[in-house]
Amino acid sequence: DILVDGKLCDCDIVVDCKVGDPIPLEVKLTNWSKHSVGPFALTVTPYQDYQNGVHNYELQDAITFVGSNTFYIDSVKPTKDSVYFGALLFLYTGDFYLNIKFHEDNCSRELPLSWFCLPSVHIRAMEPMV
Repeated sequence: DILVDGKLCDCDIVVDCKVGDPIPLEVKLTNWSKHSVGPFALTVTPYQDYQNGVHNYELQDAITFVGSNTFYIDSVKPTKDSVYFGALLFLYTGDFYLNIKFHEDNCSRELPLSWFCLPSVHIRAMEPMV
């Protein structure tokens, strides 16, 4: 599960947030396999989708992470959850998406396939109301 600002994200949800406010990001992974999984890393990469097949990943002036955009995970035990917290800070208005990728440190351990089907996260950064 992915939560942005406390709201569960799925493919049909747009999360609204305010420019200049840190937005909590939570990624919850559940290991339904019979074996422990790990070590691996999870990287969150923001981008803009121009709706013409072009994605802009050069957003260092528009979005920053509070902390790191990569989470390093030792292992997730069978039938257990592991939750990772971070925060995003949007500096400009616009529609943004989050791409979440997994990187295995040991290729002999397979990650659950469901982890590669995480929902697309759509965030709309708006001017704060005064």
